[in-house]
Amino acid sequence: MDSSDIAATTAVEARHWWYQERRSIIVRQARRLGTPGLAVEIGAAGGGNSLALQELGWRVIATEYLEEGVRIARERGLTAIRADARALPLASESFKLLVAFDVLEHIDEDYLAAAEIRRVLQPGGTALIAVPCDMKLWSAHDVASGHFRRYTRETLTAVVEKAGLTVEALWSWNVLLRPAIALAKKRASENHVKAVNPVVNTVLRGVVAAERYLPLGSLPGVSLMMRCRRG
Repeated sequence: MDSSDIAATTAVEARHWWYQERRSIIVRQARRLGTPGLAVEIGAAGGGNSLALQELGWRVIATEYLEEGVRIARERGLTAIRADARALPLASESFKLLVAFDVLEHIDEDYLAAAEIRRVLQPGGTALIAVPCDMKLWSAHDVASGHFRRYTRETLTAVVEKAGLTVEALWSWNVLLRPAIALAKKRASENHVKAVNPVVNTVLRGVVAAERYLPLGSLPGVSLMMRCRRG
């Protein structure tokens, strides 16, 4: 992701089915944790996820490697800092909740980022992690997005557990739309997020939202979602 990608994402994410449903996952998982406390988002881009947490009452720090993302997040009223996920400028054992959605795949040394996740979490703190899954879906879109890899359940679990975190839940996301998304990604040569026709957007949102109620989490999807904890 580059500066233009962040600006493009920020412009459409409030109405885009992909980002809407991912934020709903973050909100549901955050509510499980009881009283809101201090949270941090790694790779926050323009801060859409952080805003959702802030609306729930969390005190959020949004971190982003690109200055454009930091600027946009601050303009949206967030506390935002520039940070490298491999060496976060944050105090150890500070956060009750950490969110890292579509971050680890952008980092060659993903184990360093995983170690930092553990370091900044409070004992008992929770991390919500999302990554693209399955190298069978690798395409020019991944290259344009700056991905080093797509994960399997085993590789994601390994990097997290090696850092000293305990996996509490791991499930597939975007199972029903996987064939259509795989085809679209194969045809894509750039990473820019674009607005979707409102009718199509509503249909896609409805399809992916149905996964909340169907036993699909063990089937192949487009992304892996993980909830893990620092002991």
